[in-house]
Amino acid sequence: MVDFQSLLDAGAHFGHLKRKWNPAMAPYIFPMEKNDIHIIDLHKTVAKVNEAAAAMKQIAKSGKQVLFVATKKQAKQVVSELAAEANMPYITERWAGGMLTNFQTIHKAIKKMDQIEKKSQEGAFNALSKREKLQIQRQSEKLQKNLGSIKDLKKLPAAVFVVDVTKEHIAVAEARRCNIPVFAIVDTNSDPKGIDFLIPANDDATKSVELIVREMVEAIKEGAQERKLEREENEKTEQPEVKVARTGARKGTRKPKTEGEVGTETPAAE
Repeated sequence: MVDFQSLLDAGAHFGHLKRKWNPAMAPYIFPMEKNDIHIIDLHKTVAKVNEAAAAMKQIAKSGKQVLFVATKKQAKQVVSELAAEANMPYITERWAGGMLTNFQTIHKAIKKMDQIEKKSQEGAFNALSKREKLQIQRQSEKLQKNLGSIKDLKKLPAAVFVVDVTKEHIAVAEARRCNIPVFAIVDTNSDPKGIDFLIPANDDATKSVELIVREMVEAIKEGAQERKLEREENEKTEQPEVKVARTGARKGTRKPKTEGEVGTETPAAE
């Protein structure tokens, strides 16, 4: 659980230089600065992290996906490892324009990547020349680098989590155009406009990013686990009841005659 002290230890409170600040971030910044650097109010950060985590949990509980985006050097490795841990798609290389707004084209590229991989495993390229094999290999490597981390993304994500909204402004803009909620770590130099779940914090410190992203991932895991348990419970209740065969005679049925009783009935008067 993220608390004030853990954020402080991770350096999440350090903002950017005072001259680079965005006035829209004023509600999340202390009125004083240290060495001309703005200081983020971590009490508000804790509240925003909890709010975002609760929303993440509900998304995972509904069985939907969250796309994590972090292409900056300080965050890409941490985000890729944590997102993969939660079985969520992520982008840590270049953001391809139209990733969300032109998702059909991206989906076709993902299918092409899968087909190349499948044919390669089946040995379909063995008869090709060395040059042709090299071209296919290069194409496959390029697709894997840019799209390999989102190969399980079959439709638009339910939400996007962004580290550094200034650097990932195209991703944010596309998400907004597609009406996809945006979760983001927002530093003092960034514009919080259009961010649905804003987390004011240092987006340059690896420890700060890791702490916050890990909290989101844990919330996703918790939501996924609750979904699994609910489905198992529903499956149990929906199982048909086993009917036990009744051995006794039903009420109102005639008892079958025995051999000794056959022919002993009094004949009807003529």
